[in-house]
Amino acid sequence: MSLHSEIFEQPERLAKLVSSQRKMDEEIAQAIKSRGVSYVFLAARGTSDNAGRYANYLFGAANRLPLALATPSLFTYYQQPPNLKGAFVIGISQSGQSPDIISVLQEGKRQGCPTLAITNESDSPLASHADFVLDIQAGPELAVAATKTYTAELMSIAMISAALSGKQSAWDSLEKIPDWIHESLKADDMLRQAAERYRYMQQCVVLGRGYNYSTAFEWALKLKELTYVEAEPYSSADFQHGPIAIVAKGFPVMAVVSAGKVADSLTLLLDHLKRDLSAELVVISNQEQALALAQTRIPVSNEIPEALTPLVNIVPAQLFSYYLTLVKGFDAEAPRTLRKVTETR
Repeated sequence: MSLHSEIFEQPERLAKLVSSQRKMDEEIAQAIKSRGVSYVFLAARGTSDNAGRYANYLFGAANRLPLALATPSLFTYYQQPPNLKGAFVIGISQSGQSPDIISVLQEGKRQGCPTLAITNESDSPLASHADFVLDIQAGPELAVAATKTYTAELMSIAMISAALSGKQSAWDSLEKIPDWIHESLKADDMLRQAAERYRYMQQCVVLGRGYNYSTAFEWALKLKELTYVEAEPYSSADFQHGPIAIVAKGFPVMAVVSAGKVADSLTLLLDHLKRDLSAELVVISNQEQALALAQTRIPVSNEIPEALTPLVNIVPAQLFSYYLTLVKGFDAEAPRTLRKVTETR
């Protein structure tokens, strides 16, 4: 099994997840509704932290449920955790091994909060400290860089949101995601060829906004851990408050633009970067106007609801990062200095 094959597993894994875990998600939603929960308190690291960024937007917009991202050092080194009254405490960890994430769930339980572990290891230490366990069922992920576990975490979050909404239409859309991802995987050969253009790239920025703020961070993480490119993620709004000054002729800018509330503002920024600053643009989008500005165009389905686009958009980003790793002559299966399970405190 390779990183490439794990990327291609994602449609099958997500189809299984959405068909098998709905009952658990509905139990979680019922607990949120019945136990006086006023906000979500979420702890995660690395790739899982980017899933938390997605939850921040989705729970807030779709379910009117505020979300706070935890600072685990308050629970470990400082031993001064905040008051979690009214919180539904979630820990996300693929391995379920990270002591700092476990400590947040432990404290949540001590304060009487309902707790949830989202993990690929249902018998892990994290799961043992949770009232609810959502098994993402991604199967063994042998490559160091997370791919299928990330999209499974996003799907798990989207399923909780669907259960909270009580709308069958939300579940209907989730069932279509594997097909949309399968469609995006057809760009495999194009992305292999496109990566050649960026063989000597040493730095870039990755832009997203709204739901795809998470995609920008996850794409940048994949570029850093696999290709060793200095890839910095930004909200397109934050980028204009100073960092845009680094852009000069030919500077690489990766961007994710999906139809929806923030598409026009992102496209206007890309137009400025292309026409006025002569930036090199790589764009994942379902919007022709945004794609037309790019030197490297990565189209995805235009049928995907905006709130679900991060589950699909990240897949071609994973493939782009994979092929760029090979083009640069690096090992995509075992990035330097990294281990599959990282235990931080």
